[in-house]
Amino acid sequence: MRKMTVAVLCLIGTTALTACEKSEEADVSRTLKDLNVIDESNLNDVMLNAADPNEAVAYFRRAATSNPEKISLQRGLGLSLVRAGRATEGAVVWSKVLEHKESKDADKIQYADALIRTGEWKKAEDMLDSVPPTLETFERYRLEAIIADTNKEWKKADSFYEIATGMTTQPASVMNNWGYSKLSRGEYSEAERLFTEAVTYDPSLFTAKNNLVLARGAQRKYTLPLIRVSQAERAQLLHTMALAAVKQGDVSTGKGLLQDAIDTHPQYFEAAVRSLETLES
Repeated sequence: MRKMTVAVLCLIGTTALTACEKSEEADVSRTLKDLNVIDESNLNDVMLNAADPNEAVAYFRRAATSNPEKISLQRGLGLSLVRAGRATEGAVVWSKVLEHKESKDADKIQYADALIRTGEWKKAEDMLDSVPPTLETFERYRLEAIIADTNKEWKKADSFYEIATGMTTQPASVMNNWGYSKLSRGEYSEAERLFTEAVTYDPSLFTAKNNLVLARGAQRKYTLPLIRVSQAERAQLLHTMALAAVKQGDVSTGKGLLQDAIDTHPQYFEAAVRSLETLES
């Protein structure tokens, strides 16, 4: 009897241990699964924000092929393709994302962005129109502004640009686009103001610096603005201003600026030398 009791107790103990082991295995499995999700999410963010665009494309393409049901990987592939300057491929991926059962209205905005980059303006406009007006994001208003600009709907464009700049802490690129819009309309002083603000927010944005010089040149302001530039950038801006002066008919001023550009550049400035030789001949 005592032996049977001991056997039963051993059996109960073994069963309990087995149950504990299974419970621990399940807990470990769940923990590892959660960690994998966290690690994958972090890696996705790293690849999107820090990696070389083409490396990100390769990563997300491999991951999406292995896990075709994960919409997050498809989104990552679409974003990285656009970042890598492969908007046509990106548009194809985003169109597939929209077919996924977990797709959202925000995906339509990304698709519209890819479409704009491939020149499919009407399709991009229709895609944005299909997004509910309650979804108000920086990216949405930025794209709305660009499309309104293309349609020469200036009041709408200005309104959208203004809203977009207020929805981000890094408005330099939007201000540069807005300034270029003003420049194309002939509103040179307003364009100059916007380009100056863009450079204030991002001193490394050379496109805005160059556009600022164009806006000043259109007003016959042939001095460089007080902005931070490298020696090579200063030479390039002088070259831009020289060409703006020539376009205005101020050829002698243009020649002087070209000579300044050549003297300023730390290396041989072939483009400026060729422009000066053309004017002198």
